Amino acid sequence: MNEVKNMTASICWAAKADVNAVADHVGAIICRPGNHWFAVPGGKTPLPIFDILSRRTLPWGMVSLMLTDDRIVPPNHPASNQGKLEAAFDATPAHIAKLEVGSPLPIFDLVWLGMGADGHIASLFPNMKPTSQCSPAVIHTCPDPLPPEAPFERRSLNLAALTQAKEIMLVVRGCDKKRVLDAAIAGENDLPITRLFAAARCPITIFWSRT
Repeated sequence: MNEVKNMTASICWAAKADVNAVADHVGAIICRPGNHWFAVPGGKTPLPIFDILSRRTLPWGMVSLMLTDDRIVPPNHPASNQGKLEAAFDATPAHIAKLEVGSPLPIFDLVWLGMGADGHIASLFPNMKPTSQCSPAVIHTCPDPLPPEAPFERRSLNLAALTQAKEIMLVVRGCDKKRVLDAAIAGENDLPITRLFAAARCPITIFWSRT
């Protein structure tokens, strides 16, 4: 891994960023002694990694999973990330927690994030004012404009909750997003990903690949 430092966080770029490398990283944390809490992303990108992990013999009974964000839709709706997460780990004894406004939050062993080309993380978007971020919480958010592929309001961990972690992992694909990451690490803008790097006090591992 290549390591760089910004003002607050130790940032490592993983040498390999394919789905198996990401699964290996998560699996290694699961295998550590004790109970573990993971915050994981929704959408399509993590599904192949979920599939690899769920097929591995790991101490799943010691694992709790919670989404970093979700669309506000019924549980059986095709756009429900909660439904996809529960289906992905249905064959394991892992505990799947629900992301609910007002629910108490753990200190996560790992917060796993993706990032949009606009620099958004979880459902914290560039046009949102950084309010209600002073304590760890699940908050209500609404993209503006609503993306046509997912025109729904959201629930999301706020920045304080995302950085209340022992480790953060970013899984990012594409050269356009690499430029956004580089600018965020350098503190060249005020995008949500830049705020994450500035606020984090834990190690951050970036799994970036061109495709």
